[in-house]
Amino acid sequence: MTTAVQTRSLSFTQRMAAGLSALFLGSFIIFGVGMASDARLHNAAHDTRHATGFPCH
Repeated sequence: MTTAVQTRSLSFTQRMAAGLSALFLGSFIIFGVGMASDARLHNAAHDTRHATGFPCH
């Protein structure tokens, strides 16, 4: 059985909106959680912060 997959192109505006949304969400996760005082939040993003060069200690 073969399944056909249809794709559609996104407009430039839609691609920019998706990219900016991902940038803001990612920045919030890395830096917003990095400034959190709760140890559980700190540990949840610990390795990612170090991988991006964000000092957390």
